Amino acid sequence: MYVLFCPTRGIAQNRSALQNLGITHILNAAHSKRGSIGDQKYYGTSFVYCGIPADDSTHFDLDVYFKPAADFIHKALNSPDGKVLVHCIMGMSRSSSLVLAYLMLYHDMPLHTALRRIIQKRAIYPNRNFLALLLDLDLQRKRKHRRCVLL
Repeated sequence: MYVLFCPTRGIAQNRSALQNLGITHILNAAHSKRGSIGDQKYYGTSFVYCGIPADDSTHFDLDVYFKPAADFIHKALNSPDGKVLVHCIMGMSRSSSLVLAYLMLYHDMPLHTALRRIIQKRAIYPNRNFLALLLDLDLQRKRKHRRCVLL
């Protein structure tokens, strides 16, 4: 599995560095937001692009993007030589929350395990709202697993 999510915009704005890293897919969690460079026109045909217009705020419903973002990452990683860059503006809250959701949905990880796995690699700071949404996802998944066991 090769998912890179960057702590600064620098790498996301450097197409040649992305190509040198072998990045094939880009998930921009701050699509069309002030301070975010990058859309399909910017990246051209060299990369498969997905933009999510997320606000890093206490009121933004990022959970509606958990499944589509996880699907995009999963599909990218299952494509030939697929490597994904997940970025936002600072690389701390939006992008990390989407990567956490991916690990929960596609690798069946509880939130605490996904958090530990990412924190081993780098610091992240999902905002309280996003953490609450991820906790809700975690609880939904646990309830679903309990129901399946009872059937």
